[in-house]
Amino acid sequence: MLLTALRSGCADVTVRGRRLHGQALADAVGAVSRSVAGHERVAVVAEPALETVVAVAGVLAGGGCAIPLNPAAGELERDHVLRESAPSLVLTPGDVDLTARAELPDEQPLDAQPALVVFTSGTTGPPKGAVISRRAVGSCLDGLAGAWNWSDDDVLAHALPLFHVHGLVLGTLGPLRHGSPVVIRAGFGPVPGATMYFAVPTMWSRASDAELSAMRPARMLVSGSAALPARVFERVRDRSGHALVERYGLTESLIVTAARLSDDRSPGRVGRPLDAVRLRIDGADDDGMGEVLLSGPTLFSGYLNQPGATATAMTNDGWLRTGDLGSYDDDNGLRLYGRLATDLIKTGGFKVGAGEVEDALLAHPALREAAVTGEPDDDLGERIVAWVVTGAPVEAQALVDHVAQRLAPHKRPREVRFVEALPRNAMGKIQKTLLR
Repeated sequence: MLLTALRSGCADVTVRGRRLHGQALADAVGAVSRSVAGHERVAVVAEPALETVVAVAGVLAGGGCAIPLNPAAGELERDHVLRESAPSLVLTPGDVDLTARAELPDEQPLDAQPALVVFTSGTTGPPKGAVISRRAVGSCLDGLAGAWNWSDDDVLAHALPLFHVHGLVLGTLGPLRHGSPVVIRAGFGPVPGATMYFAVPTMWSRASDAELSAMRPARMLVSGSAALPARVFERVRDRSGHALVERYGLTESLIVTAARLSDDRSPGRVGRPLDAVRLRIDGADDDGMGEVLLSGPTLFSGYLNQPGATATAMTNDGWLRTGDLGSYDDDNGLRLYGRLATDLIKTGGFKVGAGEVEDALLAHPALREAAVTGEPDDDLGERIVAWVVTGAPVEAQALVDHVAQRLAPHKRPREVRFVEALPRNAMGKIQKTLLR
């Protein structure tokens, strides 16, 4: 049973000041479940609203698979996601009546059935849909409960988007499973009575001294979805009295490692594997650094409609290739160093594929060539930089606006650099290391 606390009538959700809890919440979710009965896949426009939580929970409670849609996605992105996932129904917040009431369905879906299809950017091409089973979601959330003593005694606060694994799975389905009240704010900041805070490094970086000080009564501050700069870790510790707890995972694996409160925490150390998760370092060098490989019940079921991409992501013996560089020891857990490839950019807690941004840039008539890289940024983790060769005059801001119209805002370049030519090797491939 995936939504344990919801079904027992003890879940409590507040989104931007609007609250539903107890049996009223369960019955509102039940009403959505009845309305979507018979729909195998339901896309949900995941605006930061109470209706989104009720809609996703309703789809899952009714045995369906929810496909969260970024409400800020450009037309090109949304068309791609809908074409690939082929939902039989699309729900917006306006389609959800929070006053409607019905009992939750009695029938419980099988653990192997899909719970979510979450589209994630890779190093090339458009986003791929990762199919995530109910077993994977439950295993991830139960593993975190064991690592963090997460229970209904906690109050979780965050301001994470609801179309991303961090905000949707951990920050929404977690409370509906474990019974901790959750408060989702419009902007990240302190919440009276909160015992746990979830945020990405950019949010921790931008929090004021007063906001961090107000979080001292909490028992745990968690950072994830991107690398945590040491400067940010130290400032949060100094102002809040808490050493940030880091965890690690991918859309394809959900969360697989987490630091414990009893650990001696430091930036870049993302803890030891959760229960039932296995981790190994492949091709380790003399310093123990190699590619992180994962196995266990939290792994995705594959990429939707892409068996070739799924096969490429997995080893012959069933381990997921993460593309992340790391080292591991039992005392300190997993330490991350970055990506094997140069084309996956982690900015502000989001993963952005350089190829997707390049495709959007090259749709502008003034451009002949374009390359996109990620460069270190204390605030965002990495900022997106576009290197362009033009065939006609064009302003940098016009290119930024062009991308923002086609893709989500966080995928727009933060900087545009005009060059005479892009460096290429003998095979014509752009050599991005020379750009940097």
